[in-house]
Amino acid sequence: MIHSTAIIDPAANIADDVEIGAYSVIGADVEIDSGSWIGPHVVINGPTKIGKDNRIFQFASIGEQPQDLKYKGQPTRLEIGDRNTIREYVTLNRATVEDAYTTRIGSDNLLMAYVHVAHDCQLGNHLVLANGATLAGHVQVGDYAILGGFTLVHQFSRIGAHCLTSMGSAVNRDVPPYMIVSGNYAKPAGINKEGLKRRGFSAEAIRAILNAYKIMVRSRKPREQALQEVQPYIDQHSEVKQFVDFIINSERGIVR
Repeated sequence: MIHSTAIIDPAANIADDVEIGAYSVIGADVEIDSGSWIGPHVVINGPTKIGKDNRIFQFASIGEQPQDLKYKGQPTRLEIGDRNTIREYVTLNRATVEDAYTTRIGSDNLLMAYVHVAHDCQLGNHLVLANGATLAGHVQVGDYAILGGFTLVHQFSRIGAHCLTSMGSAVNRDVPPYMIVSGNYAKPAGINKEGLKRRGFSAEAIRAILNAYKIMVRSRKPREQALQEVQPYIDQHSEVKQFVDFIINSERGIVR
């Protein structure tokens, strides 16, 4: 299951059924769980923990030191969940001691070629990051978000669940859940109606989210007035509450 040209550190902990391709290099403090496939010419350094049934394609760099001048060799981590597909030339960096000590990638994600996930990022589940999407340090991405090709996300920004960014978006503020953003810098372009339909949101919930979006994002009304107007939707739909709570708790401010 391990090609004869692969170089595996004796301190690595690799399940018996893991496949490792030609010329791949697995360092110490790397843990790879069962069912995973590591293609040729992959480099994985640790401390890194990789879950079950992941597929990592050739020339990916996983668990390398963070690209942060403040980093001084501390034993920070990268953790990857289950059933992720990580394509060619993806780079996933370990964390720094300035945040959570761990960069996290959830489960069931597709990271297409040339995606970069920097130190201390926290990614959810069922994400699609299209070719060339680039996340700076400390970025958070919620479940089911889709980042279009060559999307750029500024450090410390948050991308809410079920969001969609168009190709080439430059995101320098927080993107509340369910929204579509586009442009450089990214601006709101509506809500992700089709995505929400596919994921089982009711027509009533989608209408409530749309109305909340118009009140909280598009109207530019004073915060207190907007919160009063959106309260009936919050009372009836938990999805709207998540949307509003995200906006209220935003430290960077939201895209507008």
